[in-house]
Amino acid sequence: MLKWPRFEVQGISRRDFALVFTLLFNAFTWSYMVIIIVESFPLDSAIRSAFDTVFYIAASGAGLSGAVFSEKMRRLRFLYVWMVLGLLSSSLLIFMYSITLAYLSIIFILLGISFGLGMPSSLAYLGDCTNVENRGLVGSLIFLAANLSVLPLAVLFMASNPVLSVVILAVWRGLGLIVFVSLKPKEESFRKEEKHVSFISVFRRRSFVLYLLPWVMFTLIDTLEKALLRDFFGPDFHRFILTIEPVIAVFFMFIGGLLADRIGRKLTVIYGFVSLGIGYAIVGLAPMTRIAWYFYTFVDGAAAGVLLTMFLLVLWGDLSQPGVREKYYAIGSFPFLTRSIISLPFATFIASLPANAAFSMASFFLFLAVLPLMYAPETLPEKKIELRRLKNYVEQAKKLTQKQAEKIKH
Repeated sequence: MLKWPRFEVQGISRRDFALVFTLLFNAFTWSYMVIIIVESFPLDSAIRSAFDTVFYIAASGAGLSGAVFSEKMRRLRFLYVWMVLGLLSSSLLIFMYSITLAYLSIIFILLGISFGLGMPSSLAYLGDCTNVENRGLVGSLIFLAANLSVLPLAVLFMASNPVLSVVILAVWRGLGLIVFVSLKPKEESFRKEEKHVSFISVFRRRSFVLYLLPWVMFTLIDTLEKALLRDFFGPDFHRFILTIEPVIAVFFMFIGGLLADRIGRKLTVIYGFVSLGIGYAIVGLAPMTRIAWYFYTFVDGAAAGVLLTMFLLVLWGDLSQPGVREKYYAIGSFPFLTRSIISLPFATFIASLPANAAFSMASFFLFLAVLPLMYAPETLPEKKIELRRLKNYVEQAKKLTQKQAEKIKH
């Protein structure tokens, strides 16, 4: 049995942090491994993109279903079944070089289900283990660690043969299950409040809708503009964007979590939208200026990191109640997982626009997306924000007093 010290770190016990870290880190990295394997598979780019879409659509549908199934059985047992399913579906990839594309698509549907089915429960556990004062920091730490692992994972899989890659994928999912079980989670920590929450009741919450609308707007615009940038910037600069933006986003995931716990969720999200709108506006005004491209790359990566942390990990936990958070996280994740499908009706129209007009339009709609946020409530209590400001003021006063004392001595 693993024993943890009694003290707490950032308001969460080390055992709870280890549990939620194991759940989410293992799940996120496992999904990244699946995508890396797809990228390494000798397929036409269109077919590979289709497999990515199949994976995420299956994951989003499974997430909504998992939010319902989790009410029918104990969450802890449900998470065990989910992780075992991931282990079994990973093993099926061993046949990917000897079967037809039709059967391979079925395997990727199973992989998507294996990822999405338990994610609402895992994210709900993040919400249950944390409180409003530290949810941003804890969530961003997990997200940061998971995304920092992408590069070493890619190198590892590039150095491995296809069979070994599948073995690594299955072993990694199994290892997550073993570590999670060894930490001996208690069922009581998963269910603090017995109350049925329907999808309709979630949408009836004004505060939830006011945050969901800007999130849908962001995923839609980001997906459409990314496709446009591929043709506008050219292959060389587009590859540069694909390389540098994720690096910027990874570190701003952590910064976004820190800001969320210090200045509030609402202000952090507004900063993200406004900065992204400015980035698109500058490219729209000076589309042929290299400096504008570099500025857009930095702003887009930074804003994406902040907004992903806020809308995937933090906000839905703030807006929901302990023990019944699954449906909030399932709905909140849906726009991101299905972004390629949601954007299809608008793709032809965007492609027909001149580049500067498309960027200017994106900037306009991003600023428009800020309007619902003006009416959205701040989920971090004002008392907590003022307390942090007062604490920072006291610390600065102490430092200033110490400096003055040292000057007097000299």
